[in-house]
Amino acid sequence: MPTPAETVDVAGREIRVTNPQKVYFPDAPDGPITKLDLVRYWIEVAHAALVGCRARPTTLHRFPDGAADEGFYQKRLPKGAPPWVETALIRFPSGRTADMPVMADAAHLAWAATLGCLEINPWPVRKSDVDHPDELRVDLDPGPEIPFDHVREVALVTKDVLEEHGLAGFPKTSGKKGIHVNVRIRPEWSFTEVRRAALALAREVERRVPDIATTKWWKEERHGVFIDYNQNARDRTVASAYSVRPVADARVSTPLGWDEVPGVEPEAFTIRTVPARLERVGDPGAGIDDRATGIEALLELSDRQAAEGQGEAPYPPHFPKAEGEPVRAQPSRRRQKGEADDATVPPPAPGKRSGPTGRRRTTMPLIEIARAATEAEAKEGLERWKARHPGAAAHLEPADVLVDPMRGRSTTWTRIRVNLRHVPEADRPPQEALEVDYDPWEGVEWRGQSSSQSQDGGDSPS
Repeated sequence: MPTPAETVDVAGREIRVTNPQKVYFPDAPDGPITKLDLVRYWIEVAHAALVGCRARPTTLHRFPDGAADEGFYQKRLPKGAPPWVETALIRFPSGRTADMPVMADAAHLAWAATLGCLEINPWPVRKSDVDHPDELRVDLDPGPEIPFDHVREVALVTKDVLEEHGLAGFPKTSGKKGIHVNVRIRPEWSFTEVRRAALALAREVERRVPDIATTKWWKEERHGVFIDYNQNARDRTVASAYSVRPVADARVSTPLGWDEVPGVEPEAFTIRTVPARLERVGDPGAGIDDRATGIEALLELSDRQAAEGQGEAPYPPHFPKAEGEPVRAQPSRRRQKGEADDATVPPPAPGKRSGPTGRRRTTMPLIEIARAATEAEAKEGLERWKARHPGAAAHLEPADVLVDPMRGRSTTWTRIRVNLRHVPEADRPPQEALEVDYDPWEGVEWRGQSSSQSQDGGDSPS
């Protein structure tokens, strides 16, 4: 039997949609959302979505089996792409290169949607110059159990700092639990310089609201809303405006007016409500290209911060070591000069070969709670653990719950660990069997290993 298919005409191009009735969001309000619904959504919002992603090399966040299943990031142009799909040659931090798809028009967005692409994750550069960003990005990422009120407040402080330094911020919901603020800049600075400006901005916001904002890279040091300055490093991306996020209600990353931020509720914006909002109020981010400015004032702020002792901050793990970068190791794993070596390797959960820190030593009392295919499943496991240990749970602070996205074969999975440092030693629960025990390597045979052996989660063998 031939594969069911429909053809839609987009900007003079015929886009073939196979399996158009495949359900992508089975539990969406007002009924399931199908693959064809997703394609039509991207066509309907294309004029606004292209403001954020037009002519940009793009990573496609694909969910070919629906939003509830594992997705994966595709950086290179997929095999079988139509010949008219535009590309750009980009260079990764490792020095490797790849041809990435470029979102040029509505047909490109519709084509990406036929691949199960919910999110467009563009680089902050244009195809014409892939080494000089024209966008500085502020990613406000709240920790577990941090109220959204705090995200709103940090966003408004970010607006103030930007305006004081001659820059215009354009906010949008992340589509999950945070807020993004995009800033159009002239493409005259390198990734390193733009990241330095973003770090200076983040530190100034943190200085003004230290109780609810942080720039601490290591999760064990964080509290409140993390201002992720590293989203401005080469090859780091965020979901662009009007991207659909893989949550049950098909939520959308939606541009806002600043007057909307104090009362915004992210769940109000979904694949079903956003097109009507666009018709009603227009696109609040439409004017961003007209507000391109320089980052000189932020770089001067960075120089002043450096003179006060605030130097380089950690890069992500896979980046080359930067000049002046501090030790790239979690504070709990660092051994200070003259300090007794009382670090240990936490024991693994029953039946597992590796524990909360793998084979690494730590001074922190860490236990592992869950390894799950999705963050939602992992958090459900955490709630069950808290219900069994209410006394210990009452002592936990938000930063004590470590929710880690982990790399699998071609997708990510979620690990949750708990730091019991604030729980009285006599009341600390031991390491127990995992509440959720997902193995991303199940069924994979490694050279020199029988199929009965498991990689026990974690990273693949070297």
